[in-house]
Amino acid sequence: MIDTRFAPYGALALRIALGTMFIAHAYLKLAIFTVPGFAGFLGQIGLPGLLAWPIILAETLGGLAILTGFYGRYVSLALLPILLGALSVHAPNGWLFTAPNGGWEYPAFLALTALAHVLIGDGALALRPAGTAPKPALA
Repeated sequence: MIDTRFAPYGALALRIALGTMFIAHAYLKLAIFTVPGFAGFLGQIGLPGLLAWPIILAETLGGLAILTGFYGRYVSLALLPILLGALSVHAPNGWLFTAPNGGWEYPAFLALTALAHVLIGDGALALRPAGTAPKPALA
């Protein structure tokens, strides 16, 4: 049974956590790994290094959209391939993310969190909730 009184705030909490995570990971790639370092990592795993900037921008802008509830559930759906890509990269490293090169449990958790956001919706305090029609202007 879903408690309809509090469900919008649960969706808001989910949205805040997921949006903040995307922004934090984009910052990690910029400030700690650096763009050339992240591009080099992508090259090591067989992906074009040119994907570094698009991934960082997608995480930054997508994280902001999710956080503010600006078509957030659609953004979570669009960012699922990035999370599934991270999952595939970390899957061979074992379960725990503390394993060398990171395990797969955290990317799997994030992918499921994004999927839950897609299914649940944007919740309370969303700037432009996805899946809702705009209110018509009064004549």
